[in-house]
Amino acid sequence: MGAPVVWFEIAGNDLASLERFYGQLLGWKLNTDNPMRYGMVDTGAEGGIPGGIYAPGDAVGQYVSFYADVQDLEASLAQAEQLGGKVAQPPIALESGARTAMIVDPEGHRIGLIQGPATPSVASS
Repeated sequence: MGAPVVWFEIAGNDLASLERFYGQLLGWKLNTDNPMRYGMVDTGAEGGIPGGIYAPGDAVGQYVSFYADVQDLEASLAQAEQLGGKVAQPPIALESGARTAMIVDPEGHRIGLIQGPATPSVASS
């Protein structure tokens, strides 16, 4: 079985600037009413996949990524490494019960993997 894309994420340095840009360009609204100030995107449209925008700071860096839903997160991380990728963020638990991790593919693209409920929420502390 393949791994469907179930989430997108945009990370940068200035959340207000990103919110203004995507709001004016695409009509998106962000809900940042959570401890991490993770902007849950409301596109105002039907269809498509959900996503988020946030400004994690220099430790994570800037990127645009997607998350694929996998059956076994640890096995997928191990396979990514065997194929020449690297684990960029080890698994973390989300409030929804899902667990996510980030990898970097052999060409440097940052990709998320998720195991569990298809719609993640903000990570638990």
